[in-house]
Amino acid sequence: MNRTARILLTLNLALASLASTAQQPGAATQKSTSASSSLPSEATFDAFLKKMFGYEQNLTWKIIEIKPSEAAGVSQLTAVFNTTQGQQVMRLYVTQDQKYAFFGDLLPFGADPFASARADLKAANGPSRGAKDPALTIVEFGDLQCPACKQAQPNINKLMEEEPKARLIFQNFPLVTIHKWAMTGAKYVDCVSRSSNDLAWKFIDIVYEHQAEVNEQNTAEMLNKYVKEAGGDPTAIAACVAKPETEKHVHESIALGEKLGINSTPTFFINGRRLQGFGSNVPYDMVKQMTDYYVSEAGK
Repeated sequence: MNRTARILLTLNLALASLASTAQQPGAATQKSTSASSSLPSEATFDAFLKKMFGYEQNLTWKIIEIKPSEAAGVSQLTAVFNTTQGQQVMRLYVTQDQKYAFFGDLLPFGADPFASARADLKAANGPSRGAKDPALTIVEFGDLQCPACKQAQPNINKLMEEEPKARLIFQNFPLVTIHKWAMTGAKYVDCVSRSSNDLAWKFIDIVYEHQAEVNEQNTAEMLNKYVKEAGGDPTAIAACVAKPETEKHVHESIALGEKLGINSTPTFFINGRRLQGFGSNVPYDMVKQMTDYYVSEAGK
């Protein structure tokens, strides 16, 4: 086994099912709430990681976030590991006394564990497509500059073709700390979708197709070009993008994602059930099986 493979195996053993190639913001944050005093410090988290993984000389990491988790008294710490074969996301939970930590993911519990998320997602108002009276609703929180979102696009398009009873809603969630033109892209999605729902999906597909051609300097020029290719009026859309209300709409979408605990893209919710890694480490067949099940359950 070569060194890179050994590093990845070490991470996989430690991180269990949490590995993901989703895009995440790049700045570590600590919530300024009354609970923040009990949060582990960034220095403590970094020291912990050094003790755990410091022997791997080709492994580096970046601390992304330190905040209270959804479970009372438990802190949630997130870091991204960099290897020669890419990135892996690690989420760590720490007990209130900071004596114990565990890897994994907190899952909602109860007879209907996704009811709360479904209730929150009723506020999703981005461009949508699919069944008018759906048995299954999928909400995607995405970022036009996010490579993982582009990678997931063929899978979600295929899923929508194969699930005629499903409806898909796209919600803007630009990761502005790491993607310099993502906010502008989100404003274009908002304006294009208000102009025409069908046009919005054409525009999103075109932007993902040409994602590598867009940069911070040519954003407006390229996005106007893609609006025209999609069949829209770039002059009218650019005027809409400049309005303060458009940025307000984008921030409302971001706030909805943050309320749901999102910190990476793409994040999907399938009838309220969170799904990350679609298009990378989560197989298409598994997601199709899941959606088939929820569609069948809706018919009972």
